[in-house]
Amino acid sequence: MDLDNLKPTNRPSSIVNRQSQSAFTLIELMIVVSILGILAAIVYPEFQGHVQQAKEAQAKANLKLLREAIERYAAEHGGVPPGHISNNPNNPPTFVILQNQLTVTKKYLSTLPKNPFSDQSIIRVLSSEQTLDEATAAIYSPFDAGWIYHPATKSIKLNWPGTDSQGVKFFDY
Repeated sequence: MDLDNLKPTNRPSSIVNRQSQSAFTLIELMIVVSILGILAAIVYPEFQGHVQQAKEAQAKANLKLLREAIERYAAEHGGVPPGHISNNPNNPPTFVILQNQLTVTKKYLSTLPKNPFSDQSIIRVLSSEQTLDEATAAIYSPFDAGWIYHPATKSIKLNWPGTDSQGVKFFDY
């Protein structure tokens, strides 16, 4: 019998070596994760700026839709703005009447658009005695109503505090 043939083979160690060579080490994984983190930190602020600008553009577009619907309604109803019961300006304006007049009675809008910042489509309707200014707007939470409407002047404003990326007050849109 040949004793050379009975020597242990290196087969198990070659399998282990092959497996360790094909896998990533913990250090390599940590380096990759660190690089991805750095890239995310660079890209995230740029992405956030675009999200903000998209919301600003959507707010302006939604205000334009609302203003056009209010003007069309008033033009078709003898100058009486929407919101008044029976189209009588002596009746106090309400949100429910405004919503029905713009979206149900005659489809000036399919639905009331949302304020893209608060995700609210509710319109705070002011009375004729109230004024539509920043002090009045500050009374109402932006999460209570997306828009503030003054039927007496046919004005509608975005109900959101602060300024946009250009320094313009959201209230002044």
